[in-house]
Amino acid sequence: MKENTPGSRIRILAVSAAVFLLSALVCGLGAAGMWDIKASDWLNQKESVTDKNIYIIGIDDRTLEEYGPVASWSRDIPARLVEILNADKGARPAVIGFDVIYSEKGDEEGDARFARACKEAGNVVSALSFSFKETPEKDEAGTIVYNPYHVDYVIAPYDELRDSAALGFANTTVDRDGYVRQAMAWLDNEGERTYSLAGQVYRNFQESQGKEAVFPKTYGRNNRFYFSYSGKSGGYNVVSLKDVLDGTVDARLFGNAIVLVGAYAVGMQDSYTPAVSHNSQMYGVEIHANIIEALLKGKTQLPVSPVLYGLAAGLVCALFFVCLRKIKLGPAAGILAAAVIGCLVFTRALYGRGTVVPVIFIPVILILIYLERMVEGYLTEILRRRRVVSVFKQYVAPQIVEKISKDTDFELVLGGENRHIAVLFVDIRGFTTMSESLKPEEVVEILNEYLSLTTKSIFDNEGTLDKFVGDATMAVFNAPFALDDYIFKAVCAAWDMKAGSDAIAEKFEKRFGKSVAFGIGVNCGEAVVGNIGCEFRMDYTAIGDTVNTAARLESNAKRGQILISEAVYEAVKDRVEATPIGEIPLKGKHKGVFVYQVDEVRR
Repeated sequence: MKENTPGSRIRILAVSAAVFLLSALVCGLGAAGMWDIKASDWLNQKESVTDKNIYIIGIDDRTLEEYGPVASWSRDIPARLVEILNADKGARPAVIGFDVIYSEKGDEEGDARFARACKEAGNVVSALSFSFKETPEKDEAGTIVYNPYHVDYVIAPYDELRDSAALGFANTTVDRDGYVRQAMAWLDNEGERTYSLAGQVYRNFQESQGKEAVFPKTYGRNNRFYFSYSGKSGGYNVVSLKDVLDGTVDARLFGNAIVLVGAYAVGMQDSYTPAVSHNSQMYGVEIHANIIEALLKGKTQLPVSPVLYGLAAGLVCALFFVCLRKIKLGPAAGILAAAVIGCLVFTRALYGRGTVVPVIFIPVILILIYLERMVEGYLTEILRRRRVVSVFKQYVAPQIVEKISKDTDFELVLGGENRHIAVLFVDIRGFTTMSESLKPEEVVEILNEYLSLTTKSIFDNEGTLDKFVGDATMAVFNAPFALDDYIFKAVCAAWDMKAGSDAIAEKFEKRFGKSVAFGIGVNCGEAVVGNIGCEFRMDYTAIGDTVNTAARLESNAKRGQILISEAVYEAVKDRVEATPIGEIPLKGKHKGVFVYQVDEVRR
């Protein structure tokens, strides 16, 4: 559909602006939508090779069978683990992180031994936990201050251990949809900064390697960041705590490595749903391992600015909307596919550079714009065809109307084309004199009867009814669509009119004592055919000397006579019997035209 008028251009500009604003608003406000974040997980969270220098010593089912429930353990057990791991000074771990909160005091001897082992080793990080207020915090004026991570109290290790090991909070950040894809870097509480367990292990490891611990940029009051998983559940080297304690596994295996100790049994209820695998559970200690690796390898991200993303999305969607107005839906489908793929590739690339960009919004809006254009085009095409059919069914044979309705390229517009056609004029001889002696309704009855005959004869021979002019009829053949043997079909239409008029004449002779007959002229040649008029009123017709000559032939035809030009005769002479009339002068023409009278048509 063409949209080149000033009004259509203004409309497109206005709608494009609306598309921009609506897309920007939807994308900007929905940039943190959970369902889109899940799509981001699918696109960006990919399992890879995990760091072989990170080990997990799991408190697994075999350990629990050997030593009983963790709550019943003496601190001698973790103390022995620390002593065994640090026994060989040349092959001890760089960091040992306990994802276990030793808050309650146990037996004094075991507690003292564990604290002493951690202090002597100097490479232990012990876990604590923050408990956050469930009710909103209020300022002095009584206004609610939204801070979902306002610390209510701290569950910390017992005093001796707290003074002997570095501390990190083990809280796991779970999003509203139940998946873990973010982590907290640190929290400031009562003027003191505490790093997360993963963050503190990372800091200690970097210090042991003589490197600086560089934390990623964070956002929000709770200093969050997104991180990429390196492995699914079971992706890291996991060793049973029992095997380390009984010497089955050589402690020197963990030399200069990061060792995390934590729950690795279903019954300990320390498992979560990771973003890297939505259909499985991952133990908390494995999530800490993934966060540590993300910090070591720079695999962290921040969410894109909603304002910036909204503006960019609005621009892309508005440009696509305008593009759809310039091209057809077929090529536009290719552009849509390229745009969607491009968005996904661009989103993936930005994620790799540390920015989480919504995945679904732009592609979905682009698809909706395309579908809207498809529906609009479909409805416009239906209306166009209905308009074309409504116009042409008044003067075109039914089979021609059907062809027009199926022709997707046919446009009902002003303008014409040069085309070789056959033109037929037919007029009722004696109609004016007869009408003076009859009632108006009788005149109309006779006229309608004759015009019905001429119309049927034209349509039966696949011609186009051009117009009625009083009691005269004009028809063209081979327009608006190509018609086989169109000159002969024009002659056949004239012959059908002549034959049908005899029966009508007899009928009206009996009723009114009067009868009329046709005078018909047929010519062929080049003419200009098309819609003539203006935008709100146009008429499909043919103009030119060929048409004028046909009209002159009709005006010279006597009652019941069919006159054809020499050009028509040469085209149909093998199938008609005709009497040469000779050259006759025609009004408005300097040179006469040689004509023939059709006496018989052989079909």
